[in-house]
Amino acid sequence: MRFDSYALATILATAIFFAGCGGDATVTGMDNDDDGGGGSGGTTRMVKADPSLSGDIWEMFVRNGCTSAGCHGGGAGGLTLDEAATLHSRLVNVSSSIGETLVIPGDTVRSYLVKRVDGRANPRMPLNRSPLDDIDLTNLKNWVNQGAKNN
Repeated sequence: MRFDSYALATILATAIFFAGCGGDATVTGMDNDDDGGGGSGGTTRMVKADPSLSGDIWEMFVRNGCTSAGCHGGGAGGLTLDEAATLHSRLVNVSSSIGETLVIPGDTVRSYLVKRVDGRANPRMPLNRSPLDDIDLTNLKNWVNQGAKNN
């Protein structure tokens, strides 16, 4: 297939336009991951002011592989994330293996889970995978800031 310079310039301009839009956490985004991890596979994801634990946060953990048997689904690092029903009791006001509180309702600065996924504590989670995107990270922080509800 042969492109003329006008067609090539149009394709490049379109690609640059869409690439520039990708980092805005206040707009909707597409879940284009192809990890086969049971995620939402192409459905629209968006930042939510008050995300739910059993829906939004659990889905994020599943899609990013955190609940797999080789990770926290198998209890890696002393944290087990194997079912949505026990998620709240295993995260909120619970000490990590190093003594920091995993999730402190209303406090993303001191919540160890947030520190691990945003890179303030090492190693960054999810381990050996891409960091959380702006949509997932913002939704996690919003859930914590809204009181880390068991919803």
